[in-house]
Amino acid sequence: MARLPGLRQSTKFPDPITPVFSVNSIPSVTSTEAFKLLSNFTDKSSPMNFVPTSLLKSCRSTFPKLITTLANLSFSQGQFPAAFKSASVTLLLKKPGLNKSAPANYRPISNIINISKIIERLFLNRFQQLVIQSPNFNSHQIMVSLPSQTLN
Repeated sequence: MARLPGLRQSTKFPDPITPVFSVNSIPSVTSTEAFKLLSNFTDKSSPMNFVPTSLLKSCRSTFPKLITTLANLSFSQGQFPAAFKSASVTLLLKKPGLNKSAPANYRPISNIINISKIIERLFLNRFQQLVIQSPNFNSHQIMVSLPSQTLN
């Protein structure tokens, strides 16, 4: 491999490899946390929902316990339930007036099951904290913080 004249060989400093986390290090979900998320859940609904959003919100004394159990099982086993991996995809035209026959002019909107959204948010809250606390995380990196209490 040819080198440009006048350039010195650079010294390489490999980054130390430190495991970020293990499945066992994910903190458990509490019913209080699930209750707060459910209380702030928007009334939007997906055609994929087998439990209507209105029923989830009206039974806030029961569903947080079920969601807590489901989330903790998912996190401890390192698996997301297959039944919650489906989405209903709607195509929206990016801008009015674009050619409707060109697929590139559309953007997909995925509507997932409301319980999936809650479990996703619970995991994201934990994962962000684990990444920030990791020795591999550089404080100069920018973390985009999502609103922790609102779900769309």
